[in-house]
Amino acid sequence: MDHTSWCSGERAGNSRSGDLGAAREESGVVSVAYPDAVNHGVHRRGTAARLVKFHAPEIVFGIGSLVEAAHATLRFGGFRPFLVTDPGLIDAGWVSELEDHLTEQGLTATVWSGLTPNPKDFEIAAGFEVYQEGECDVIIALGGGSVIDAAKGVAVLAANGGNILDYEGVDQATKPIPPLVMVPTTSGTGADVSQFCIVTDTTRGTKITIIGRALVPDVTVIDPRLLTTMPEWLNAATGLDALTHGIEAFVSLAHNPLTDHHALRAVGLVTENLVHTIQDPMEMEARSVMAQASLEAGLAFTNAILGAAHAMSHQVGGMLDLPHGVINGILLPHVIRFNSTTDAAPFVAIAAALSLPEQHGTPEEAALAVADRVERLAREVGVPKGLGELGVREEDLSRLASFALLDACMSTNPREATQEQMVALFRGAL
Repeated sequence: MDHTSWCSGERAGNSRSGDLGAAREESGVVSVAYPDAVNHGVHRRGTAARLVKFHAPEIVFGIGSLVEAAHATLRFGGFRPFLVTDPGLIDAGWVSELEDHLTEQGLTATVWSGLTPNPKDFEIAAGFEVYQEGECDVIIALGGGSVIDAAKGVAVLAANGGNILDYEGVDQATKPIPPLVMVPTTSGTGADVSQFCIVTDTTRGTKITIIGRALVPDVTVIDPRLLTTMPEWLNAATGLDALTHGIEAFVSLAHNPLTDHHALRAVGLVTENLVHTIQDPMEMEARSVMAQASLEAGLAFTNAILGAAHAMSHQVGGMLDLPHGVINGILLPHVIRFNSTTDAAPFVAIAAALSLPEQHGTPEEAALAVADRVERLAREVGVPKGLGELGVREEDLSRLASFALLDACMSTNPREATQEQMVALFRGAL
């Protein structure tokens, strides 16, 4: 794959998760063993003594399920649905197919596709104006992470008004938003099941994170057919995003028994199937498995939060407007090696999920093997070797590190980092 294609593509996805308040609290006295981890000698601490919540939408999954988005819209009392999408999906024919389904239910959609990759603050404002002019109600998003984030942004403004940047942080949008029906067309962002909305602040040149339980969509309709029209670079990018979601959710300080299972499943499914979907994009069995991997990774990360790879990736993507999953694919091996020096034990279970022989060695050996395997997969699908190939310069590192340390995802990274360590991480990934 031509590496230059990474520099002009759509953002692969978004990646934030909720319940930040107790993210770094550990009981210190309870050792909890999880079924997947026990089999590999991994004992995980700090969850038995705290309340566990698991946020998820209604999930409709299967080939040919697109029609269910129309049924859900009608069920939520929609009369004038607002359909957010992008020009590529209009050209691919998916929008007209969904419009036909809506028409059969007596509904006429207002279609808005005026967004770009990594949706911008002013684009959200423009979309909200179209929503108001159409006197719309239920919001449908048919697209990848950028489309879904934009739809969530419009929903926030529809209920709360103001500027989308006003809602950065946790539970800042307090009024109930319109019903959200998601139809993902990529396999990796997890935005269709998450409580996050990621928007580019064009003034500061960074991405902001809006977090809230209200942002968990009401329904996600996952039709693997829609994945077949992804360009190759986007297929690879979103797949690596799902892999990063799984690994970071599993080692997150906010992990719990409900997220661990989904995280490990996602890691194995992505690694086994991503290359196949690139080599044979129309083979529906592998597409369906990747759709499931994306779903499971999304359920894991939205409830367990993430870590340093995402905190760093958000800053690079915000500065250079680059595909999120590609940046994750470059950064993740470096972050795994960094985190493993504090606690390598969780990586034994990940190594087992990847069928790596090092699962039987020391935890440190398992962690390094996982990092190497991620790096090989990234090379197989055409991701550049370093951030320098994407345009990151030495003089950018201090600024990127400062913003990364403020990112919500750092609150649950298993190892804390100083400014100097974060700069060194970025430098190692150049």
